[in-house]
Amino acid sequence: MKINIFLLLVFLCFSCNNVQPRKPINQKPSTTLLKATAQQTKALNTIEDKKIEQLILNDSLALYYVSKNGFWYTYNHKKEGNLPTPQLGNEVSFEYGITDLNDSIIYSKEELGIINYKVDKEDFISAIQKGIKLMKIGETITFVIPFYNAYGISGDGNKIGVNQSIKSTITLLNIK
Repeated sequence: MKINIFLLLVFLCFSCNNVQPRKPINQKPSTTLLKATAQQTKALNTIEDKKIEQLILNDSLALYYVSKNGFWYTYNHKKEGNLPTPQLGNEVSFEYGITDLNDSIIYSKEELGIINYKVDKEDFISAIQKGIKLMKIGETITFVIPFYNAYGISGDGNKIGVNQSIKSTITLLNIK
């Protein structure tokens, strides 16, 4: 009986040991890959911006504006006066088409039809979400959208490729 108690005490003493956590195999996180990816992305964005700026320089008939949101736009048909523009939560109707930077049609406005969109409440092309808030009913604007404000590095999975910048001509039909 005394031996059983002694063995129990010995077992309890050695089993109440502090557990040491395992050390990770790679103790230093690899930030070089992240830094390299960030540098490549910045370089790609710079190249794309220069291509778009060259496209705009070559289009001497249009006056382009630079948006603080990272896209360019020009008015094809502008309405003068103090008319309302879409605000958060408004439902707008518009038609639009998408071309590449060389004006080759990717999606025609007939193919896309009239779009009903709730401003900033639905998912849509990032630049168009912001650009539509610049428009008045009846205006037509062409947006030049770099890939990082359009479909990004994945494309749309159909006709718009990876890292493809686009142009979209939009006519705002109605604001509710």
